[in-house]
Amino acid sequence: MRRAFLVFIPLLLLSGCMMGPDYQRPKVDMPALFRYEPQEAAEMANSTWWNQFNDPILDQLIIEALIQNKNVKAAAANIERAAGALLTSRAALFPQINVNAAGNRQYLSKNTAVPASDPNPLNNFQIQGSASWEIDLWGRIRRLAEAARANLLAGVEARRGVILSLVAEVAVSYIQLRALDEQLVIAKSTLKAYDESVKLFELQFKYGQISQIVVEQARTQYQTAAVTIPQIETQITQTENALSILLGRNPGPIPRGKPVIELVMPQIPAGLPSQLLERRPDILKAEQSLIAANAQIGAAKALYFPTISLTAAAGAASEALSNLFLGPSNTWNYAGSIVGPIFSAGTITGQVKQAEANQKAVLFAYEQAIQNAFVDMENALATYRNLRAQLAAEEKRVAAYKAYVRLAWLQYQGGYTTYLTVLTAQQQLFPAELSTAQARAALFIALANIYKAMGGGWVMEADKKSGWNISQLRNNVLF
Repeated sequence: MRRAFLVFIPLLLLSGCMMGPDYQRPKVDMPALFRYEPQEAAEMANSTWWNQFNDPILDQLIIEALIQNKNVKAAAANIERAAGALLTSRAALFPQINVNAAGNRQYLSKNTAVPASDPNPLNNFQIQGSASWEIDLWGRIRRLAEAARANLLAGVEARRGVILSLVAEVAVSYIQLRALDEQLVIAKSTLKAYDESVKLFELQFKYGQISQIVVEQARTQYQTAAVTIPQIETQITQTENALSILLGRNPGPIPRGKPVIELVMPQIPAGLPSQLLERRPDILKAEQSLIAANAQIGAAKALYFPTISLTAAAGAASEALSNLFLGPSNTWNYAGSIVGPIFSAGTITGQVKQAEANQKAVLFAYEQAIQNAFVDMENALATYRNLRAQLAAEEKRVAAYKAYVRLAWLQYQGGYTTYLTVLTAQQQLFPAELSTAQARAALFIALANIYKAMGGGWVMEADKKSGWNISQLRNNVLF
């Protein structure tokens, strides 16, 4: 009879219903195509796209950031905390077994109204094992475990989101740094040319060949370029320090690789809007949060029903340690209890309403995350397309200004125009060269933002390079 009862309990547990709705992915309205995706887009979303720049220094910096970045480490710690919470919630599905052993020796007074009996002192030794088990008949514990598992997976996706942003930020910061280096070279080269002009005009003025106004015009031009150099150097230092933090370092210098003009332009990843639902860590994280909120509704509704618990204990007690494990010393007991709500003044109803309202809020956040993903992708593609046209125009403008400067010098030296014409041409060429360097870097940055917006398997590849073992977590905790 007892054996039949013990077999019946697990069957009762397995056949028990689970309160609350089972999760189903919400239907979302999404565009059929990306408006600005170029025709040459390729399926590259699963590759380590930064390697396509063909700059070994950038590759090394990204690997260092994946290993040493503090935000990545903090995200991994959050996952471990969520894994502990999942283990704790699942543990309630199984009997909790404990053991207790104690020994006691007591001497009683002989001068009381009731004299102490023999033997005196008294000995008492006991050992007892106990077990308790809440039968999850209504699925409350299973829903809590489902929510904990979803929270763990949300933590995993949050970490991947950190990695997605980190790789893009390192690449963007490095490109910005190399662009600033290029602008510094342009500024110093321009300053050197202006300095030679000033010295030449000072010499010509000394011998009365030109007026002083030409000398002062050249000096003004020289100082304008001179002011630009410390501004760029300040930006370089700030960018180096920001990049150092991404690498998990203290602020300091950053090694350089290839200049921006020598970097290889990566291919643009292709995809459909629907693939963002499978690729973007922020969307996957939002969905796992929705799964957790959905499960919390079932856990709250299960509180309407009785809780069934079984307890049992078995052990031995004896006044002599040598007799502790003999048959007459055995003790045991078992019991069952059912506790259910009759009147709670709306306590459980309030918890259910809170869970349902929270699920609605998380659902709206999930839908908002999807819409934001579409906006990010459309903006990144549109920016890339427009920057390509802008860079082409910038390069043509620089070429035109260089020709303008050359012709203005020839006319000035031939006596056909004043130096003001040369000055005007040079004043327009210098900012145009700086703007072209910025536009070239912005085009590479736009590509990095496309990969960031698209997500994809490259995040998994980057995760592997961080040295963190997600597969072990899945084997030990998730399944």
